[in-house]
Amino acid sequence: MGYIFDFHDAAAYDQWFRNRRNKQMSGLELQLMMDMLRPLKRESVLDIGCGTGESLLPLIEMGLDTTGIDPSPYMLDIAYKKIQHRANLYRGFAEDLPFEDNSFNYACLFTTLEFVNNPKKAVEEACRVAKDRIFIGALNRYAITGIERRLKGIFTETIYNKARFFSVWELKQMIRSTMGDVPFSWRTICLLPGGNGKLASRFEKSKLIQRFPFGAFLGIVVALVPRFRTRPLTIRYRSESAAKPVTGYVGSMQSHDSLFDRHQ
Repeated sequence: MGYIFDFHDAAAYDQWFRNRRNKQMSGLELQLMMDMLRPLKRESVLDIGCGTGESLLPLIEMGLDTTGIDPSPYMLDIAYKKIQHRANLYRGFAEDLPFEDNSFNYACLFTTLEFVNNPKKAVEEACRVAKDRIFIGALNRYAITGIERRLKGIFTETIYNKARFFSVWELKQMIRSTMGDVPFSWRTICLLPGGNGKLASRFEKSKLIQRFPFGAFLGIVVALVPRFRTRPLTIRYRSESAAKPVTGYVGSMQSHDSLFDRHQ
């Protein structure tokens, strides 16, 4: 089940996005998600742990058939005020999604694994309900910002006290242990702590810079490969002890041979 945001957590989380610096950082993270996921218009996507709806907005604006799910009713209330009827919202848990297999083209886990009890099970569920690609966005354990957030949590109570941070290598290992040898790629964003302005934004969008594994936010996109489970079947075969002659064929050949002999 993991940690479920209460009323005060949801309000503080939504307030965080109103800060100018945070909003720019969030914009870079969401842009990374869209660049890596590369969704097609009118296809379907599930945002697992959609929170207050910030990660739903770019999906909706892209023209996708969007669904969000979150365990916190307070987060869902704020999300509904933002998106109204432009997306379907459900209350549920990442480790036990209430959807059939292959229900969506894409699935996103945008800063969701940090707050679940079983991250591997959440990834398995995302792979089960999606059929094309999944995107995992997480807070980087080895980023300067990530270290600052954990140190701050030692002295004051913050939401990051409830969060689990990940590294690129941990997520890669989780993907391989869950799905085997599937195609995936990773990038990080927000490498510069406190970076702001057009120059910093241009720096962060560099594909070369995004290959450094120490950005505050890391993204991984996984291409799902269909798997087929086969079961050996027993084929019953009855062998004949002796082949039966074809009726009339041998006799017919003998008759023709007799006629041929008569004309010699």
